[in-house]
Amino acid sequence: MRTAYRVETVRAAEAELMARLPEGALMQRAAAGLAAVCAGLLGRVYGARVVLLVGSGDNGGDALYAGARLARRGAGVSVVPLGPRAHEAGLAALRGAGGSVAEDPYEVLAGADLVLDGITGIGGRGGLRPDAVPVVRAARGSDAVVVAVDLPSGVDADTGEVAGEAVRADATVTFGAYKPGLLIDPAREYAGAVRLVDIGLAGRLPSVPELEALQHEDVARLLPVPVAESDKYRRGVVGLVAGSARYPGAAVLAVAGALRGGAGAVRYVGPAGESVLARFPETLVHTGPPGKAGRVQAWVIGPGLGDTPGIDDVLESDVPVLVDADGLRHLDPAVLRARPAPTVLTPHAGEAAALLGVAREEVEAGRLDAVRELAARFGATVLLKGSTTLVAGPARGTPVRVNPTGTSWLATAGSGDVLSGLTGSLLAAGLAPRDAASAGAYLHGLAARRASRDAPIAAHDVAAALPDAWRDVRD
Repeated sequence: MRTAYRVETVRAAEAELMARLPEGALMQRAAAGLAAVCAGLLGRVYGARVVLLVGSGDNGGDALYAGARLARRGAGVSVVPLGPRAHEAGLAALRGAGGSVAEDPYEVLAGADLVLDGITGIGGRGGLRPDAVPVVRAARGSDAVVVAVDLPSGVDADTGEVAGEAVRADATVTFGAYKPGLLIDPAREYAGAVRLVDIGLAGRLPSVPELEALQHEDVARLLPVPVAESDKYRRGVVGLVAGSARYPGAAVLAVAGALRGGAGAVRYVGPAGESVLARFPETLVHTGPPGKAGRVQAWVIGPGLGDTPGIDDVLESDVPVLVDADGLRHLDPAVLRARPAPTVLTPHAGEAAALLGVAREEVEAGRLDAVRELAARFGATVLLKGSTTLVAGPARGTPVRVNPTGTSWLATAGSGDVLSGLTGSLLAAGLAPRDAASAGAYLHGLAARRASRDAPIAAHDVAAALPDAWRDVRD
């Protein structure tokens, strides 16, 4: 599992470690790791042309000491100061190794093989200063590989927000721990490939992180596996209230996801029964209302629902409920908080904005704050869909989960219906809401990757690829 921590948490751990080490030792550890990654990216260090963009703080010091290491291996290293002063000891070390301060930043950038961004790092807020913008644009417009030191300058380390111009890196080398901004859009798109360098913070960071990203082994531990005594009812029955005369396909896609989500049976309620049975004859179909359809261990309501009734009936049940799409309209936070069983909400940015009463752009710019606010306001687990899908539980102090799988080809009609059915099935199989949402998003994204292979896909392709994604995780 990848874990991410806020800046103040990382700095506190670094301060504790520095108190036990000789002066400057921690920075040297960071610089050594940074130089090693840069050497790997260059392939051949001797004769390479490296440009350091450095600000006034320790981030610039990391870049300068790393540049000194590269210079001692034969690289030509130039420094472009972008602050009132450079880190004195780091600059002295670079000069001692043969590096120099550039007289014309644009000339050295035009011929650079690698550019190190050491302008602001994790302390930066509100975008780059105006004097740095043209230099950064020149670096990005060159043929050089751009490597950010700890964090691309100009992005918010704690929230992933990008308020103004920021460095777009090909790779980021971060120290000691991931920062939330490296895992959450829009900042994640600025970070490129992220490499973590161990500087000795293990055991000094809190046991509960700010953010966590599951990996294969974490999801494998969550997935339900039938035992010898299992039958379809013991494995769980998921009920789906979805589709309408106008949108029968939403019901079909939600059922497709649910059938591949670990529950033993899928009970469909709604007007699209004929369409569902034509595609999936194993489905248990009922015309409704949901309260008379039979026992289920979890409900999913909303995909393609239109104005079809059923939301009140489902929310009055005593089993977990997942609400998506049309079901998200006119939700009452008091009703959800009073439910005896948990609720999962799966909005995209537009639906989240409507629930919060803000502009969609505000949600997209601050996804972490938005998912936390939704979870707290509605007393529910919230899966906020998007370029980075986030899962937040209603309990304070619980890490937000960020989903690391997926592909841009997943932005296609009906893919959210598949995700709802899949996640609801995991709920019915017995997973806790936060685990069901996290595992559902993970498998959904992995299936999309397998199905697309960098080519366009449809939602039914994602559903069809779920068994292979499940096997990938388990194996």
